[in-house]
Amino acid sequence: MLLAIKSLGHGGAERLLVDMVANGDHRAFDYQVAYVLESENAFVPTLAANGTRVHDLGARRNLDLRWMLAFRRLLVDEEFDLVHFHLPYTAALGRLVVASLPRKRQPVTLYTEHSLWNKVAVLVKILNRATIGLDRALIAVSQAAYDALPGALRPRARVVVHGVDLSPSRHMVLHRPEIRGRIRGELGISPGDLLAVTVANLRSEKGYDVLLDTARLVADRGLPIRFAAAGQGSQAGELDERHRALGLGERFRFLGHRPDALALLAAADIVVLPSHQEGLPVVLMEATSVGAAIVATSVGGVPHVITDGVNGLVVPPGDPAQLAAALERVGTDVGLRHRLGEQALVGSAAFDVSRAVGEVESIYRRLLDARH
Repeated sequence: MLLAIKSLGHGGAERLLVDMVANGDHRAFDYQVAYVLESENAFVPTLAANGTRVHDLGARRNLDLRWMLAFRRLLVDEEFDLVHFHLPYTAALGRLVVASLPRKRQPVTLYTEHSLWNKVAVLVKILNRATIGLDRALIAVSQAAYDALPGALRPRARVVVHGVDLSPSRHMVLHRPEIRGRIRGELGISPGDLLAVTVANLRSEKGYDVLLDTARLVADRGLPIRFAAAGQGSQAGELDERHRALGLGERFRFLGHRPDALALLAAADIVVLPSHQEGLPVVLMEATSVGAAIVATSVGGVPHVITDGVNGLVVPPGDPAQLAAALERVGTDVGLRHRLGEQALVGSAAFDVSRAVGEVESIYRRLLDARH
């Protein structure tokens, strides 16, 4: 069977796919992965190290449609029984490739919606809607992703909350003091300061514009909170300029890509997610799994996971003043921080990837059984 996705770069959907493959039943399913954009290959070594065959379809950019020919050759050569599409671009065009094969050689297809249907580019959304009827199953990774589907598609969709591998998180929790000391030492965080961490790619939907303004408000109030953001992306230059204009200096550090992002979350006093839109962010699942005190915006699947005042604080998106107030609240109340983190850790069991893998593989079995 083949899992097809646009990118294997650092991103939430990509990370979920990699964790699902790593925890799959490889005795029952011969997992292979194909990705469209050849330069977005950060997770290829991880997959290869686990013995998974990975196929680079060779596109240099979104409009380089030669990947569709490479995809067709792959389908012809390998004769997959099942193709599982992830992300709308790959699915919308990949289904057309599958349909071009002789009917007897067409694999069964299904699709996972990772984000919000109405937030993608218009042309991709139109193509996705026009071809999704070719799929035999539809999965949404969160209730928010399900709710955003067109009404006609919801009856055939199933919510499967994709999880993360919790074993590294357990290690982080057990060794938190050492990890905290190492990370804070590296970042130069003084004993009297709190560390607020964000892990997200530098893209407009992640709300860094709001977070930078929030950091300025926090600094003006004299609160001892330092910010560190791990991620890379197209907004890097713009955000650097805004950082300089606000005079944040060492109060807010962009760290770039961090392979130890989970350790950053474990070392944080507060994990902050200022997003304008989300499905169910992987970093939210990871933050709960290390027992972090979370402050997040009420977008996408976040309110389905975080109950305000119970296992985190939730504020409206796009409002630096309310985000700053929430950070002040959790930053000045050590008892609240500990209580929120403890409750987040208790709830993180719902994000165990092994449970999600079992649900998805049961769908695979049903589809393959129906084919024969």
